[in-house]
This record gives sequence, structure tokens and C-alpha cells, in this order.
Amino acid sequence: MTPLVNVIIMLGMLVVVPAGLALIKTPRHVRVVWIAGALPGAASLWIGRGVVAAGLATLYAGATGVLASHAAVRAWHAAVDGWRRRSLALREVAVLTAMASPAVAGVSLVWERAGHTLLGFKPSLLALTVAHFHFAGFAAALVAGLVCRAAGERRAAAAAALAVPLGTALVLAGYFVDDWAELAGAVVLTAGMWLVGWLTWTEVRRDVTDRLTRGLLAVSAAVLVATMVLALSWAFGEAAGVPHPSVEWMAATHGVCNAFGFALCGVAAWRRLRPRPL
Repeated sequence: MTPLVNVIIMLGMLVVVPAGLALIKTPRHVRVVWIAGALPGAASLWIGRGVVAAGLATLYAGATGVLASHAAVRAWHAAVDGWRRRSLALREVAVLTAMASPAVAGVSLVWERAGHTLLGFKPSLLALTVAHFHFAGFAAALVAGLVCRAAGERRAAAAAALAVPLGTALVLAGYFVDDWAELAGAVVLTAGMWLVGWLTWTEVRRDVTDRLTRGLLAVSAAVLVATMVLALSWAFGEAAGVPHPSVEWMAATHGVCNAFGFALCGVAAWRRLRPRPL
């Protein structure tokens, strides 16, 4: 992994996910286990690939598994209780996606740190998968769920809560199908992210009086305009075989802006708003 990708992943492990878990109804032991696994997971990024790095990454993968297990329990209880309203059901899908996504990152990290391919994917691609499922997976789905609740019964809010998890899943499925399928997932995810940004700007910020919080929400919403255009250009270039930004350029632009501008600013703003946990 490059140092820049390492920093992005560490931000997800040690800051964005722990802060985001405070916005979700999660038991204290789940949050403690997360930190206990994230610390060695972050350390694994800075040593050479091999047994030691893979072992440290495995501790992190275990923490993501605990969170995913809690998501499974939550999904079971939701299924037993039944979906009472469409907006509630879609919001719950977004929350469950946020809780389950880091597990994909955890498994990918173990194999990447071991220096092995996984399902035919080289370590270099696995590294990007680790980053992707912290931000497009966890952070984006979490913020979509929060925005969906804040915007009430609006159709755009429900669409955003559905499109972000669906787009994330389609992008993952596209890895196993072809580049055109991945492009389709990128289109759906982009539509969902743009809806999240628009609702954040027009609905969530409207009732916020604190300047810092309003500023954080504004940055989180605004950067999505550019970062998702980059995502579409890369996905289309891969599918059509036309010139497109390099992976290094995408990490330095799309990756950095989404990690720091969207995810970090967005989660920080929602923590300042102190909403009732989802």
C-alpha cells in the first residue's frame, strides 16, 4: 500500500468508524472490541507484507466480524418486529449496510497484508477495497440513514437511503462480473450520494444555527459533486477502455476528498448535532 492509502484507511479505522458507531445503537462492548482490533489493524499497514502483518490484520478482521454479527442480530429483530413504514425500512437497510461493510474491508486487509490474491484480486486492488468499504460502505450508508431520518417521509430521502446501499452492493458485485456491471453500480451509488449531498445542503443545514456544524455539513455535501464525477469517469474509462484518471490520481483526489471532506466532516457534524442513535 502507498502511504497515502494507508493514511486514508487509518482515518476510517481509528476515527470515522468509531465516531460513527456512537451514532448507531451499538453495545459498549462492540465499540471496545472495535478499538481493540483497529489498533493492530492500523499497525499492520506500516510493516511489510507477511505473517506478522496478516496476523495483526486478522485481529482487525475479527473486530469487523463482531460488528457484522451485531448487524445480523439487529436484522433478525427487525425482521421479527416487521417493517412499520417504508422510510424506516429503508433507513434500517442503510444502517445494516454501514455495520456490515467493514467486514468486507477486514477480510480484504488480511489477504492484502499476507500478499496473496483473494478470489482472483491482486493485493493492490484489495488495498483499494479496504478503503472503499470504510467510506463508500460504512460512512456513506450511515450518513444516508441519518439524512433519511432527518428529511422525514420525503421520497428523495427514501431514495437516498436505498441507492447508497444498493450502489455499494452493485459495485462489489461488479468486481465479479465485469467493468460494465461495476459502472452500473457506480451510477447508482453516485445518484444516492448526490441525493445525500442535496438533502444535507437543503434540509439538514436549514435548521442548524451553529456555524461550525453548518460549515462541516456544507463541506460534506459539496465535495460529493466533484468526487462522484471522478468515480464515474474512472468506472466508465475502465469499462469503455478510454483514457481515465489513474489509480494514484483517484486516491489523491477522490479518495482524500471523500475521506476527509465527506466522511470526516460529515460524521463530525452529525456528532455535534447529537441526534438520537439510529
